[in-house]
Amino acid sequence: MKQTLQLKTSQHLALTPQLQQSIRLLQLSTLELHQEIEQVLGENPLLERLDDPLDRSVRLLADGAINNGSSTNTTPDAPPASGQGEENGGGSGSGEAEGGDSGEAGGAEHDMEWGDAGHSGSGSGGEEEDGRPQLEASPISLREHLMEQVRLTCISPRDCALVEIVVDSLDDNGYLEESLDDIHARLPAELEIEFEELRTALSLVQSMDPPGVGARSAAECLALQIRRMPGVAMVTRRMALVIVERYLTWFAQREFNKLKKALDCDDEDLREAQAVIRQCNPHPGAAFASDVSDFVVPDVIVRRAKDGWSVQLNPEVMPRLRVNSIYAALLKQGKSESQLNAQLQEAKWLIKNMRQRFDTILRVAQAIVERQRNFFSHGAVAMRPLVLREIADTLGLHESTISRVTTQKYMLTPHGMFELKYFFGSHVATEAGGEASSTAIRALIVQLTGAEDPKNPLSDSKIAEMLGEQGMVIARRTVAKYREALKIPPVSLRKSL
Repeated sequence: MKQTLQLKTSQHLALTPQLQQSIRLLQLSTLELHQEIEQVLGENPLLERLDDPLDRSVRLLADGAINNGSSTNTTPDAPPASGQGEENGGGSGSGEAEGGDSGEAGGAEHDMEWGDAGHSGSGSGGEEEDGRPQLEASPISLREHLMEQVRLTCISPRDCALVEIVVDSLDDNGYLEESLDDIHARLPAELEIEFEELRTALSLVQSMDPPGVGARSAAECLALQIRRMPGVAMVTRRMALVIVERYLTWFAQREFNKLKKALDCDDEDLREAQAVIRQCNPHPGAAFASDVSDFVVPDVIVRRAKDGWSVQLNPEVMPRLRVNSIYAALLKQGKSESQLNAQLQEAKWLIKNMRQRFDTILRVAQAIVERQRNFFSHGAVAMRPLVLREIADTLGLHESTISRVTTQKYMLTPHGMFELKYFFGSHVATEAGGEASSTAIRALIVQLTGAEDPKNPLSDSKIAEMLGEQGMVIARRTVAKYREALKIPPVSLRKSL
């Protein structure tokens, strides 16, 4: 075969660095976006941020006094004119952020040195002690709480050490993870610790606050609390102890007929014992957990307007970026290196992609609100079926783009905070030939179970039948799936006396 050279021309799609950055910024959450910006600001000197994420925080001086001359008072309220090269990352900028159009070097003028701030903040030597900030104390742990009680008791150092061993074996809920036999077995033999000494140490821990700490099972935890509960009649206390120690499984499964037969009591006696048990805390150590709640900041805010609903971007999550004026002036005078030119181009790309990101989020949010007007007016029961393809076709975007926009982006509505993906859902056929959203069906299930008779709760079959009466064709197993997703207990666990 003879070898020859041939030239062919073809077209293919290539992801440029600018397009790759645009896609990456679009799928980031608000927290990840600000982390990305902080990283870029540390690497690119031509990019600067006009808004300070910490401008609302309290700034302290070296002596602990409040800094009254912080940057919050010197930061300009309004952005510079468009001729100064500023670009708003949220899409409200007016130009392309050309480095040569940057004006005065105002970034350094608004920065205050630590020494100058110290003199201005502590100008008056006669400030009262109340002028100093009160810092929040670190939360106390369960171990610290128990050992503080141990130090207040008159026990020997040996007993105190044994109690500390028991306390160190407790989990976050206050339960004893290891058995006393295992704890006794791992102790050094030369200490000559008797098993009864360890049992006495456990009894001392179980007598401490919070009630129920040091228990080895849920039944023992509830029994410890019931014995220390004040103002309970002796008969009721004894019945509650028998229930938690012998028939806790029946009580959890709401087998009230079996309980009444085993205890030889009527509904009133069992109801009083049930009220006592419900006052107990099955996780006594959970109150000392140091878990920090996560807060979600909305990307879009929806408000009622005269002609419908108004959709706006949240300005609190829109970083304001611009090209540094000092470096821009050097570039304009031709006193720059190729490295600065590349960083200038990267800064302009980031500003443009930031604006495009927020513009896309706003467009998608407006399209969602337009199609889910009934939800904003009447709640989740009026949600209509919606898929990503419908929004993509309306805006002329790809489904993958809509998926990136609606992931980890949140909308604040009069009905609460929702992720943008919440407004998309599958559909269920109706008898009239229409479609009902699965979100609306879940809301109806919540309404039906919330209004049911506690003594005769609705079964999954009954709920499916009631939904069928409203024209929604839905199977019992589908109702069970939606109920489990909503974390609604089954009918046996919703029944009460």
